[in-house]
Amino acid sequence: MIQTLRDNPQDAEIDSHKLLVRAGIVKKLAGGLYTYLPLGMRSLKKVQEIIRQEMDRAGALEICMPILQPAELWKQSGRWESMGPGMFRVKDRAQHDYSMAPTAEETVTEVIRNVINSYRQLPVTVYQIQWKFRDEIRPRFGLMRSKEFLMKDAYSFDTTMEAADKSYMAMFEAYKRVFARCGLKAYPVEADTGDIGGKFSHEFHVLAEAGEDGIAFCETCGYAANLEKAERKVAVRNDADCPAYEEVHTPDAKTIEQVSKFMGVPGSAFVKSLIYNADGKPVMVCVPGDRDVNDVKLKHFLDVKKLELADFDTVLKASGANAGSVGPVKPADASIRIVCDQALKGAKGCIVGANKDDYHLKNVDLARDCNIADADFADLVVVRDGDICAKCGKPMVIKRGIEVGHVFKLGTKYTDAFNAVYKTDDLKEATMIMGCYGIGVSRTVQAVIEQSHDKDGIVWPASVAPYQVCISLLDPDQAEVAAVADKLEAELEAMGVDVIVDDRAERPGVKFKDADLIGFPVRVVVGAKGLANGGVEVKRRDQDKSQMKIVAPVEAAAAIKELLK
Repeated sequence: MIQTLRDNPQDAEIDSHKLLVRAGIVKKLAGGLYTYLPLGMRSLKKVQEIIRQEMDRAGALEICMPILQPAELWKQSGRWESMGPGMFRVKDRAQHDYSMAPTAEETVTEVIRNVINSYRQLPVTVYQIQWKFRDEIRPRFGLMRSKEFLMKDAYSFDTTMEAADKSYMAMFEAYKRVFARCGLKAYPVEADTGDIGGKFSHEFHVLAEAGEDGIAFCETCGYAANLEKAERKVAVRNDADCPAYEEVHTPDAKTIEQVSKFMGVPGSAFVKSLIYNADGKPVMVCVPGDRDVNDVKLKHFLDVKKLELADFDTVLKASGANAGSVGPVKPADASIRIVCDQALKGAKGCIVGANKDDYHLKNVDLARDCNIADADFADLVVVRDGDICAKCGKPMVIKRGIEVGHVFKLGTKYTDAFNAVYKTDDLKEATMIMGCYGIGVSRTVQAVIEQSHDKDGIVWPASVAPYQVCISLLDPDQAEVAAVADKLEAELEAMGVDVIVDDRAERPGVKFKDADLIGFPVRVVVGAKGLANGGVEVKRRDQDKSQMKIVAPVEAAAAIKELLK
């Protein structure tokens, strides 16, 4: 059941997705749904085995929880509503609601609270490797963003924050080992906790141009964070005093780009003002005209559960104008809270919306002309290339990354909700402290391909390759030649090497192309012509033809084993 394709699938946008399908690793069933073919299953199992070994080494215990989860658990945590349409929801014949597990914090907390009752049973970390389901708006990039995916999720339960930190670091170090053993260069970066919740987290990213996530890196001090979390440092402004502000007619100019062109000044001279709805209350958010609001930072700064851009009527009522002419000087709602990016503190001579359609104000001094509290300045924009690192003061760079793992410090978010308590040594009740840790198993398989391929196909690391060695048998109908291949296969298998023999009735060129496309780490060519010249051809997939070796059949197994190192 190995089927390779010469042409790229039409819906594949990135190299790894193209190669997954062309090399016969997976087969698409529908949007966001894939069948793992035999080659794909072998790699998937190898990644799972590495994960199991490192989880066990870190002291975690394997369990298996249901995919189908009662809605009552999700309602108890409050996430039945907050997870929104991304959760698959089903009803049984009795009309009871269930979710198809997108994650398992609720389920594991319910399990642990009914199993653990004493401090003597803690700490404990449990994990599972189980299928998860998320109703992606736009499934894309193959296994990177699919509706069904295999995930390793682990959960730690501790008695103190100090103990929880140790559990977190044990998983953090285990993740580093997992990805290194899978042949990946994965970087831990600071991250937002998102819908999972908690106070602190790290994502593990594989750098790749096709990555969906932006990562801010400081190459001087090593600071790394995704763009939702990344912080920057800004210099204290020392703007010159400006005259009283005055109104400027800006007909049909709504965007920063349009007004900038109309007034002949750069976007950085403007203050971009937006109205958000924060837990039902309007808030005006001001950032430099050439920057974008970071909604995640803003949500945390405002400490709200729901944040979204305000609708047409709310904008008009709050400011007195339509979007495009909103500004912080005398909005219609004089009581509206105005929050600003830290780069605007001390800003003078700015251009802002006049809260009057088709008009702007120039020569605005934010401190003089606006009602903004000192405490309402914060880091509220998306970091970009060249921004200054908040840790060391040097410029940062932005790279793309594929998230393959995530570790969280949850605290008591779920254990409080589920009353997950234990008895202390003096028989008092205390709440367990929790952490959670995920690895995208199926995503890791694709991340390996995205990071390790060339123009001819996949270049698998030996640890997760579906087979480590491919023996290309060129003359399968000649008994003497087939016997050499059979003997070599048996010797390698006795050494613990995974071997596949390509004995198809195909031309040599077809076999070589398929071997390169699938990406077996070592290719061995056994043919009558080669044997007549003294041996078999041995070459690593990541070497060019000039590095191919002719090895005597009796020495071939040892030579191949050495190449696999």
